Amino acid sequence: MTTTHLLAHMSTAEIARIDTSDAVIVQPIGAIEQHGAHLPVMTDALTAERISDLAISGLPEGSNVWQLPTISYGKSTEHLGRAGTVAMSAATLTGVCMDLGRSLAASGFRKLVFVNGHGGQPSLLDVVARDIRVETGLEVFPMMPGRLGLPDGVEPVDPDYGIHGGQIETSIVWALAPELVQMEHAVRDGEVAGSLFAGMKHLSLEGTVPTAWVTDDLSASGVLGDPTAASLELGRRIVDHQVTGLREVLLEIRGFAFPPVGLDQEARPAASGALA
Repeated sequence: MTTTHLLAHMSTAEIARIDTSDAVIVQPIGAIEQHGAHLPVMTDALTAERISDLAISGLPEGSNVWQLPTISYGKSTEHLGRAGTVAMSAATLTGVCMDLGRSLAASGFRKLVFVNGHGGQPSLLDVVARDIRVETGLEVFPMMPGRLGLPDGVEPVDPDYGIHGGQIETSIVWALAPELVQMEHAVRDGEVAGSLFAGMKHLSLEGTVPTAWVTDDLSASGVLGDPTAASLELGRRIVDHQVTGLREVLLEIRGFAFPPVGLDQEARPAASGALA
């Protein structure tokens, strides 16, 4: 019997023996997009995959949490035109995620977690998660490790505009894959994103009333933040915080179930491929 948590490394016979009643399938999803001159274009895919792997690897034996191969491409249309960006449309990524949900349901699984590393697609994943739920009956949980907050005492130097390739993201990649970080090319950019909405009551970059933006609206280098303030030690602290948080999330998801309320099953509208 295999001891791996990597589902794609297992045989179909081994997968068939998994107890699907509370099994949790983790789907890391990222993006291939520019992150300035100092970070790799695989930054979002890398962080989603590595954080997922570290979290699941540290779970107690028998936790019944399994990791799928990373969906590396994402909805990165805001970065199109910058060298190395490879983007899916919203329709394409939605279709990929829907097919994933259908396939997992057909294998008998009931819980799916999208661990997202790309800030440009939480809204899309929220929508597709509910569509998968409606069509297949899967319980679906889209989450982003970066939204688990920062370790106590950590205050970013670029809180108003550090959303892409800045201090926090650069520190994380430095901790996960230092060989891919080129700090000699790190530059601060995108401060306009912090000052543009100064004094406005409602409008913001990504707040209560968000503004649709593309990189060329805000940055010459492609960076939105201050990567020059990044450090390896900071990255290690943030990674540990996110990994610990994700472990807690996954165990909560494994133990979660909707109560039998609402319409009786016989009275529910039929959904194509829905689980019993």
